[in-house]
Amino acid sequence: MRDYSFDVDFLVHPLSSVLTRAGNTRVISSVSLSDTVPSHVVSGGWLTAEYSLLPASTSTRFKRERSGVSGRTAEIQRIIGRSLRMSVDMQAFSGYTMTVDCDVLDADGGTRTTSVNGGMLAVAIACKRMQERGIVEKSPLKSWIGAVSGGIIDGEIVIDLDYEHDSRAESDFNFVFAENGRIIEIQGTAEREPLDEKVFLELLAESRSCALQLIKKMKTVAGLE
Repeated sequence: MRDYSFDVDFLVHPLSSVLTRAGNTRVISSVSLSDTVPSHVVSGGWLTAEYSLLPASTSTRFKRERSGVSGRTAEIQRIIGRSLRMSVDMQAFSGYTMTVDCDVLDADGGTRTTSVNGGMLAVAIACKRMQERGIVEKSPLKSWIGAVSGGIIDGEIVIDLDYEHDSRAESDFNFVFAENGRIIEIQGTAEREPLDEKVFLELLAESRSCALQLIKKMKTVAGLE
């Protein structure tokens, strides 16, 4: 697994913000709070996520998505939002929407898992501040989550793939786990040869172990470990 670091309160204005580094991948995750909810929410609050690659984040300039997000961006936003909604009790912040913005400064693989992890820490800090400021009676945080990628390269398991590893992977996956080790999300595919079930279970176990390590590190940064 690559070296991970978290810089809290990287931005001035959001309720919380985190600059997450995973090797050469860097993502800013920030949480903003609004006192409205989408029309489909009949009770409680809501958490949603947005994701973007900055133009200079990739080796060739990434064109800004001004007229709507691409299918890839929409997919990543959904996995971030689905994952982070598992970390909070939305009934605890009724009438409010938490928006988690994940902006990629440098993309060297694993931007979606890095976004989930940075978003998790930002959400945890935001929940704490909502309680401290009297916006909610109790912290909406109910469970920490952690995400990591993993794949098979030259027949070997590799966890937390950078771009070079990802481009060579025979199979690659993204995993999201709750802090009790239960699975929240798995995305993946075998790109060259079908993946043996026994190897997949080994990959799953190693990915879970690394995700739980990341959760422990995030909790320490938040002062909750």
